[in-house]
Amino acid sequence: MAALGGDGLRLLSVSRPERQPESAALGGPGPGLCCWVSVFSCLSLACSYVGSLYVWKSELPRDHPAVIKRRFTSVLVVSSLSPLCVLLWRELTGIQPGTSLLTLMGFRLEGIFPAALLPLLLTMILFLGPLMQLSMDCPCDLTDGLKVVLAPRSWARCLTDMRWLRNQVIAPLTEELVFRACMLPMLAPCTGLGPAVFTCPLFFGVAHFHHIFEQLRFRQSSVGSIFLSAAFQFSYTAVFGAYTAFLFIRTGHLIGPVLCHSFCNYMGFPAVCAALEHPQRRPLLACYALGVGLFLLLLQPLTDPKLYGSLPLCVLLERAGDSEAPLCS
Repeated sequence: MAALGGDGLRLLSVSRPERQPESAALGGPGPGLCCWVSVFSCLSLACSYVGSLYVWKSELPRDHPAVIKRRFTSVLVVSSLSPLCVLLWRELTGIQPGTSLLTLMGFRLEGIFPAALLPLLLTMILFLGPLMQLSMDCPCDLTDGLKVVLAPRSWARCLTDMRWLRNQVIAPLTEELVFRACMLPMLAPCTGLGPAVFTCPLFFGVAHFHHIFEQLRFRQSSVGSIFLSAAFQFSYTAVFGAYTAFLFIRTGHLIGPVLCHSFCNYMGFPAVCAALEHPQRRPLLACYALGVGLFLLLLQPLTDPKLYGSLPLCVLLERAGDSEAPLCS
């Protein structure tokens, strides 16, 4: 935590160009307090988000439409109020981002089209193997599949399906807003952009532990299986959270992480075991390897900050005295 204290002291110079004695700074944040405020704010947001799911008392499981509708209400309220936490953090720390709060949180028009398309394309390339597996196992051909996807009736059914709305719309939007758009601007000045990419997802991963209580409550599996599943989910969500945090920083937009989150929720975790036992195992595994290889090859070019204009978090760190953040170039 000594490093955090040093960064906290450094951030004081953002709003106070001249170094002041400690006695003159009693009215503002002291050394290290800036980062403690940031961590506490992020923890408060995570607890508020998860806590909002349990303000409704119900004996029904989480996938019941009535439960989903109630949770929609509470989660949307918490998510709508979450920018106020960033605003309060700014006032308590005295940090001046040099841009509007909405811009800092990824709500901006500059570079919005590449920010919406390129991260999603990159994520689809990573899922090349699962997408090929899905097409191999689908009974319909490509033409029929496109007709189904583009049919208004299909979308009408989706929009009335509470589970679809939760997984593809509400969860991606609210989780990326709270755990990326709000938390990253508060963590980055203390930890730097690189560490923030891996620190921020810890809040995201821990927030998914509440599923343990629901599974234990409804006895959906053995205790050992539930905790093993929770550990796996924490690892997977933490890695995914680091990826979307990386996208948020490199593009300066929220829309890319939201679309990628929605796509990954639809795809689920790749069925690698099924691929190993698939009748067309060799070409399928080749697609898995090709997708990972192309993803690593294209990760930097498709997230080049030059494609998206000035990056708000990079501007924030420049004002804090860190002009050599590697993720900004």
